[in-house]
Amino acid sequence: MARIVVKVQAGAKSEGLVGRDTDGALRLRVRAPARDGRANEAVEALLAARIGIAKSAVRLLRGAATRHKVIEVQGVEKEALEARITAALESETETR
Repeated sequence: MARIVVKVQAGAKSEGLVGRDTDGALRLRVRAPARDGRANEAVEALLAARIGIAKSAVRLLRGAATRHKVIEVQGVEKEALEARITAALESETETR
């Protein structure tokens, strides 16, 4: 199990992983608005899809009502998760 900190831009025009913040948080954008938990669900789905694991393994731990969130990913160690995130960021950068 691993935990990551993310900074979310809800209601964005495009969806995807953006990069890293200066504090190390993973920045991402989701199209879903920040209402009724829709953006939080979109964050979980986006992360699961981009790092290649089941959506059920990704869970919001803290930050349901803020841009800064702590996400728990089950079944993956911290080092492996960071490697998957790095690969996903590189892939997103290539497609832009």
